[in-house]
Amino acid sequence: MTVAGAEPPRRRRHPLLLPYGLLLPAAAVLALVLGYPLVRLLVISFQDYGLRSLFTGTVGWAGVANYTAVLTSPDLAPVLLRSIGFCAALVIGTLVIGLGVALLMARLGRRMRAAVMFALIAAWAIPNVASTLVWQWLFQPVYGVANWLLSRIGVVGDVTQHDWTTSALSAFALVWLLVVWQSVPFVALTLHAGLSQIPRSYYEAAAIDGAGPVRVFTTITLPFLRPILGLVTILSVIWDFTVFNQIWILTQGGPSGQTTTLGIWTFTTAFSQNSFGQGGAVAVVSVALLLALTAVYVRRLVRSGEAI
Repeated sequence: MTVAGAEPPRRRRHPLLLPYGLLLPAAAVLALVLGYPLVRLLVISFQDYGLRSLFTGTVGWAGVANYTAVLTSPDLAPVLLRSIGFCAALVIGTLVIGLGVALLMARLGRRMRAAVMFALIAAWAIPNVASTLVWQWLFQPVYGVANWLLSRIGVVGDVTQHDWTTSALSAFALVWLLVVWQSVPFVALTLHAGLSQIPRSYYEAAAIDGAGPVRVFTTITLPFLRPILGLVTILSVIWDFTVFNQIWILTQGGPSGQTTTLGIWTFTTAFSQNSFGQGGAVAVVSVALLLALTAVYVRRLVRSGEAI
């Protein structure tokens, strides 16, 4: 029964559908930009796609032959172990140095902190190809600035003629320094933002109780930063596991394939051997491993209550 002249009651819309409607445009863009290449990659991995197919336009189906060749290849185990170990070294180095820089920024004055933030943003904004070329020039034999500076210091002797890419250890160290230098700004700025949200009253109470710096860090700072550390860890694993430009420009997988990771193996298989089907299979295996690693880590975060 309604009163004459009164407006009829409006139907309540479903409030739970509104978030999905707002996310729909972004999801459509991601599906177009990321979904189609992944589907296309999966299709190519089951095809006999080689140099002949590029000229004839006809592609035959190989079934699981590409995956069989990849999974039974003697190069799979060393490349996989090398990729996982290098990714772990990059993630640990990035998190440790980034956390140290964030803690340092929290103790700096306003002007000095602004200068450090500007330097971090400037380093982060440089494209990785450009910064890798600069890195290559810095460590170039004979004319490299880094070689000249180390020789002038005299700690490691005369390294003016030294080529850092001739041994696997020094080549990985060269790439490690570059990737960590590129990744630290994001981690440091993100952790600094998290540090700024910790109430100062906790630190004041700890100072009154006489807690030392280590105790304050383990009982106050680290618990507050744990969710953010989990987030930057996942992102670092995704980025560092797929490092390609830096390794390819500096070493091209050498010497003797000792710096070849899954990304380099995918490229050389597809374009150097003209076996695009097997290259696609290696790429699919890499994506599957990356999804498994991140899924396990995210599941642990959800179970511990550190992620929603």
